[in-house]
Amino acid sequence: MLKVVQCWDDGVNDDIRLIEILRKHGAKASFNLNPATHGELRQGAYSERWEKRIERLARHELNDVYAGFTIANHSMTHPWPTQISLADWRTEVVDARKILQDWFQQEILGFVYPYGDCDAATAEVVREAGHLYARTTKNATPCMPVADPMMLHADCHFHNERFWDLYAQAKASEAGVFYFWGHSFELCTEGEWADFDAKIARISADAEAQWVELPDLFACESC
Repeated sequence: MLKVVQCWDDGVNDDIRLIEILRKHGAKASFNLNPATHGELRQGAYSERWEKRIERLARHELNDVYAGFTIANHSMTHPWPTQISLADWRTEVVDARKILQDWFQQEILGFVYPYGDCDAATAEVVREAGHLYARTTKNATPCMPVADPMMLHADCHFHNERFWDLYAQAKASEAGVFYFWGHSFELCTEGEWADFDAKIARISADAEAQWVELPDLFACESC
């Protein structure tokens, strides 16, 4: 049975529409948040690159929007981890985890490096803070087993042109895990939204696949 996991970064307004699709098809997912970016009101601006307005959700929206989903730590303010002092990085990691656990009343076990930026020292801080895994932005199929859970690579970004080829490779691998990630703001057209809906539906309909929570992969590894 293929275990399928997914995660989404940054806590933006398009997560609302994305989650509607996930709920419709019974899909599980982790959402990686930065507490300092969620204020009393939504904060954002128009993006020339994506040709749309991208906003971080307001604090009061978060619990309802993400109800039933796993929350992971993405640091406090989304800095480049290796470009700040290790002491400041420790504060970013530890304080964010504490706040997210308080907000969502769930243990925060996952971490995602902002910009995928990390090294051995920054990874050790994440480990010491109590996380089970930390995701980079590199690709690897099969993505598991992984030598160091603090350097976890996903199979691919959800827009990857080889998505289904990699899905098939993961299904054939001994580990039997397929992991994809992205940002919901990268869904820009109605066609892309429809394609994403069809993608989630296809995985949910696959009798040889099941949606799994990311922390559960590592809980099993430690059994």
